Amino acid sequence: MVNGRGLFAIYQEYTLAFEIIILSLRIKNRFLKNDFMLKILVTYAVQGEFAEIKWPDAEVYYVRTGIGKVKAAFHLAEAIRQVEPDIVINMGTAGTIHHKVGDIFVCRHFIDRDMQKLAGLGLSYQLDTSALLEQKGFCKHWTESATCNTGDSFLTELTDIEGDVVDMEAYAQAFVCNSKEIPFISVKYVSDVIGQNSVKHWEDKLADARTGLSHFFNVLKESI
Repeated sequence: MVNGRGLFAIYQEYTLAFEIIILSLRIKNRFLKNDFMLKILVTYAVQGEFAEIKWPDAEVYYVRTGIGKVKAAFHLAEAIRQVEPDIVINMGTAGTIHHKVGDIFVCRHFIDRDMQKLAGLGLSYQLDTSALLEQKGFCKHWTESATCNTGDSFLTELTDIEGDVVDMEAYAQAFVCNSKEIPFISVKYVSDVIGQNSVKHWEDKLADARTGLSHFFNVLKESI
């Protein structure tokens, strides 16, 4: 015959076993969820360009690369080694000749304007990431497609520039991702018009860029 104390002990054992099962299921679900969640690595050059991406069912990692092609390539390669992302998204500001401040461009084609000067020697200076994005099934509903022209100089005077926007990092990052067969796309907020604005104008526009990029990712797109 089981007395009251015995019944309480059985109840305690049953409750503890039940709690252990529930905890195990929660831990298992958490790991399964992480295993199947999309890993997105977001790059940005300076803190003033950072905008948080709040997408469900995605683990979003961020890396600040610094300005310029060498820093961008190095820090991205290190981040890829640690994170092993499914896709890399570059966000940031850019200059333009043909468009206006506040425009946002989704870039899949990239030009290295420094290497373009050596095109006569047969050196490659262009990259396109569309095929790998399509192959992996990313950005299917992102219908925009633009060209980003990258070089290690901040352009303030009009020159013969090919592309929709100009920056100092995107081509290098596209090159790293292409080499590792990782999909890459770049989203650029136009912060200055070449020939009209200065470095100071770019700095003043960073707050607007953050707002614009946040709206683009979290309101207009909401998913990859």
